[in-house]
Amino acid sequence: MAIIAVADGTGGIGRALVEAITSRGRHEVKILSRKANDSLTKETVVPVIAVDYTDVEEVTRALRLSHQEMLPSVPMKLLAAAELQKSDLEHTVFYPGFLLDYYAGPSIKSYMSPLIVVIDMENNMAAVPGSGNTPVAFTHSLDIGRYVEATLNLEKWDSSYRIVGDKSTWNDFVKSAEIAKGKFNFYRTAEALCLPVGLVDDLTGTPFKIVHDSIEDLKKGRVTILPAVDKYLHLMSVPNKEVLSEFLGTFGQLFADGTFNIKEEGALNEIFPEIKPLTIKEAVEAAAKST
Repeated sequence: MAIIAVADGTGGIGRALVEAITSRGRHEVKILSRKANDSLTKETVVPVIAVDYTDVEEVTRALRLSHQEMLPSVPMKLLAAAELQKSDLEHTVFYPGFLLDYYAGPSIKSYMSPLIVVIDMENNMAAVPGSGNTPVAFTHSLDIGRYVEATLNLEKWDSSYRIVGDKSTWNDFVKSAEIAKGKFNFYRTAEALCLPVGLVDDLTGTPFKIVHDSIEDLKKGRVTILPAVDKYLHLMSVPNKEVLSEFLGTFGQLFADGTFNIKEEGALNEIFPEIKPLTIKEAVEAAAKST
């Protein structure tokens, strides 16, 4: 059994890692945070260790005093990759693509704050970066946690690992969302009219309004702000629409240039085939049910 320290494990990806590791019961978990959190410790039965992330020596000392064996996820704001290379801490980097949480709706558990990116399931609209023909890898945060937990039992870590929960172009993703919305709109109508419901996989779906943001606009931070942003902006980790637009412009370029087109060969999906990650189809169907 190893003792695992999860940086920023109080929420988001970190909380997903904590849940995945503790659920298997194969390792002891500790959370590194900027401040103590007694309520979270009581809820998760996981100790929260307060550390100053800007002090590399303090973080390293906290790990050693806790008899830490591994650090599964280290945000760049905690320790730069160069600093890790200088230390004797065993480490790796995970590349999971973009988070599928943002498209799965509230019925699928997630610790991520909402973020309206490219597709607005509630308002049947999409703002596609560039042509929308470049493949993008997606993984749900809870699945990231499951894959990370599985790697803790490997004898030695590679320098990096890739995770591909599912993959799609944005154009095909929008089609999946349209079909999901059409399917569940059909079910609702049929149920209301007491009509028999058969297989509806061949439905054309609910048409979305689709706009394409050019690469030039993305570089300038000019993106189409989707309607749902007004509803969820106060829950997002951005202060206003201007900052959100710049943020989405950066990600739009990364989507378009293939940065998120993660290679599937040799990914953790192949190493741990027993883990069945959430698919895009499952995510948008869950979201469609809740909209």
